[in-house]
Amino acid sequence: LLRYILLLIYFYLNYYFLLPKLYFHNKKLIFFIIALLGLSIILLVPNILFPFGHPHEAPQHMRKEAPNFVFHFLESGFFQFLFVVIISYLFKINQHFDLIKNEKQVAEISYLKAQINPHFLFNTLNSLYALTIIKSDEAPNAVLKLSGMMRYVVTESSQEYVPLQKEINYINDYIDLQKLRMDESTQFSFEIKGNPIGKIIAPLILIPFIENAFKYGLNPEEDSEININITINNNHLTLNVVNKMVVDDIPEELKTEKGIENTTKRLEFIYPNKHTLAIKEIENYFHIHLEIELT
Repeated sequence: LLRYILLLIYFYLNYYFLLPKLYFHNKKLIFFIIALLGLSIILLVPNILFPFGHPHEAPQHMRKEAPNFVFHFLESGFFQFLFVVIISYLFKINQHFDLIKNEKQVAEISYLKAQINPHFLFNTLNSLYALTIIKSDEAPNAVLKLSGMMRYVVTESSQEYVPLQKEINYINDYIDLQKLRMDESTQFSFEIKGNPIGKIIAPLILIPFIENAFKYGLNPEEDSEININITINNNHLTLNVVNKMVVDDIPEELKTEKGIENTTKRLEFIYPNKHTLAIKEIENYFHIHLEIELT
């Protein structure tokens, strides 16, 4: 009974703490050391407190016929401990996959809403209207870019991975539409280095950081500054985004903090131990540095 109680305690300890905090955070050495310590406690403590708990440990006149080897192994504390560890691991893995699926669905819906919400469409359509008023040759091309963006969000966001070139094309179209809102007071740079051909990436994993820069860094009434740099080196992608904070009165429903939070979770699930993300605010400038080891 004591051994079963200890096994039950270790099951919950393993499920709620050891696996999520140590094993899945690449602290496997500490995890296995604690596992060995737990196994020792589960095997030794009941025998020390109850030395006659098994037939082979009882005095000669109290012994019964010993069970066969297979039965003895199944009844042993080691097998029971191993069973508890495996079951808790399978339960946690199942929960982990369910969480990934749920986070992915939430993120997809979030991005879909973010890209086709009325605020974004109205801004873009107003810019297009201004182009048609002056009969600008850029108007048809801008309509095509907007159409391509909507098609990409609707058709590709449900995929697990997409070609990196498609993701960059989407970013290019997004930035081209945002340029319609810029004037001479905006210092803007966008640069892509490296070859994206033949590489894949999780869809819409980069755009929230770029969208954040335009939401908080583009203001026609102030001197704005936005710098975006994407570097592709073999299977390593680096995104650097820097923007001056010139907008602070964004309505709550249009803020991008939730999008950044969802993207951070997606990165943790899709690229565990294969990405680094640093977000800093320094002297009224917002800095984002993201590195991803591509699949």
